[in-house]
Amino acid sequence: MGAFARSVRGSTLVIADDDPMSRDLLVEILRSQGYAVEAFEDGQQAIERVARGNVDLVLLDVVMPRLGGMEACRLLKGMTSDGFLPVVLVTVKTDTRSRLEGLSMGADDYVCKPYDQGELLARVEALLRIKKLSDHVAQARAKLEQLSVRDPLTGLYNYRYLHGRLSDEFRHAERHHHPVGCLVLDIDRLQAINDAGGRRAGDAALCSVAEAAVECVRSADVVSRFGGDELLVVLPGTHFAGSVAIAEQIWRRVRSSERTEETAAGLPLSVSIGVALFPSRDIRTKEELLRSADAALQQAKRDGGDRVCVFQQRGYLYTPSAGSNPFVERRRAPSNPRSAYGVEESSMGGHAGGPDAGKTPSGRRGSE
Repeated sequence: MGAFARSVRGSTLVIADDDPMSRDLLVEILRSQGYAVEAFEDGQQAIERVARGNVDLVLLDVVMPRLGGMEACRLLKGMTSDGFLPVVLVTVKTDTRSRLEGLSMGADDYVCKPYDQGELLARVEALLRIKKLSDHVAQARAKLEQLSVRDPLTGLYNYRYLHGRLSDEFRHAERHHHPVGCLVLDIDRLQAINDAGGRRAGDAALCSVAEAAVECVRSADVVSRFGGDELLVVLPGTHFAGSVAIAEQIWRRVRSSERTEETAAGLPLSVSIGVALFPSRDIRTKEELLRSADAALQQAKRDGGDRVCVFQQRGYLYTPSAGSNPFVERRRAPSNPRSAYGVEESSMGGHAGGPDAGKTPSGRRGSE
């Protein structure tokens, strides 16, 4: 047995043949070469087995009850359009028309009975070699696709992906009149963490914040690395109160004791978060949404960091009452009615909100 034959030993092969003698002989031949073989009486059973996965090659008799080899081959090729599954037709029909019909159905090879054992094994081995190479190429392509849209450090989407996805979400929101929430996160004192524990500590802090953000959002939301130490979260279909609730949830998750202990030299890990929402009076485009969220973030940093800041025209501050859910409204006189407004942490813990936040503090999605 050659080197490649040894490398494909253990491959899973599925056989469908209604003739017990022919089926058992084929099983014996293939198992003697180290293949894992599963045998069935018709094409329908073979298809059901392939649907469960982990099959490397299928051999089908052309004439079978319930579902013949030709139709089974056509269905199998439709099921595995995203990958390569070799299908071999085995039959007593030796005429050219039958061969051409089988190949037109997508069969990768055609073996006539009675077959030569050596030829059969050579054909099976050749197809398994092609499948192995095809799987390797598919895996490499998938890896390259991931690298093209993912940040290698955090595993989050990168700016390239974000640019296209945000444009799509914004167009969808405009067309269907749905809101879009936008959060920009910045790690506080990242340079101090780098100085205390080195670049590795800073990378660990960034990964910890990224993990916290992913844990707080749903699969439809987008968390991406927006800059060196900034993350951006896009919340499709999320209204004001929902966006603020998610921002606070991320803020609290990052500040948890477990994550704080992961940073270098015992330095506390915290983030500043800017929140903006489309549509609103000053936000009509994707660029304005990003600028507004960044403006809120910069205001949070100017106020000392470790807080959530909301971009809006009127400033309201809501702080949860101890042991209860209702929000207590406090007006804050803005120096600039179109600037960003922060939510500072009180002695009981802080929460950002707007006119709707007090009404639906637990609500998140405008569409839900």
